[in-house]
Amino acid sequence: MTQHRTMPLILALGLAACSGTPVGRPPPLSPPAANPEARAIATPDLPPPPPPSGVLRASTSGSLWAETPAPLLGARRASARGDILTVVIDIADSAQISNRTARSRQGAQQAGAEALFGLGGAALSPGVDIGSGSTFSGDGSVRRSERVLLRVAATVTEVMPNGTLAIAGSQEVRVNNELRELLVTGYVRPADISRLNEVSYDRIAQARISYGGRGQITDMQQPRWGAQILDAALPF
Repeated sequence: MTQHRTMPLILALGLAACSGTPVGRPPPLSPPAANPEARAIATPDLPPPPPPSGVLRASTSGSLWAETPAPLLGARRASARGDILTVVIDIADSAQISNRTARSRQGAQQAGAEALFGLGGAALSPGVDIGSGSTFSGDGSVRRSERVLLRVAATVTEVMPNGTLAIAGSQEVRVNNELRELLVTGYVRPADISRLNEVSYDRIAQARISYGGRGQITDMQQPRWGAQILDAALPF
């Protein structure tokens, strides 16, 4: 009899462990090798083609021709698959919209017949009397303010045929039992990368930026899975 009573409790605890953060343990970090950044770094592009036959190649340290990717002046910018650059996310958006609409319409029609087929006493005045009226009014307003300031290192995952760089970056920080996660993907032109090897978020095409987290605090801010099912199922 006791076994039958404990089975529902075990199932409930199992569902609770699967639906959120494991009980008594912090949220796990994502393995580094399971993302496109690690694959791009571990699988570099093909080596560059050799220089033309007329170019002199010397092995001395004072040669102008260097087989290393480092430039002569300035810091090296990301340009090939596997290179790393810094994405600067500085979002300070503010929007305020207010709309007001009012509409009113009235109409009246009246028709009568003093005589009908020679009958003077028809007494059909008015014969038809129609009136209509409508009124509509609406108000709407939107006020939004956002401020996000973040920096994350991203990796060039692919070089497109036109030279555009596909980048992807991820960052996870775990404090106690709460994990904060930052993800960014998009396409960058090499000319938009600064001399400090940085690119602003507003110069990333098809930018996808996600900043959130998971853990005990995040789980407490969300309704339980039973309440979510009822909210989706109930029509009222």
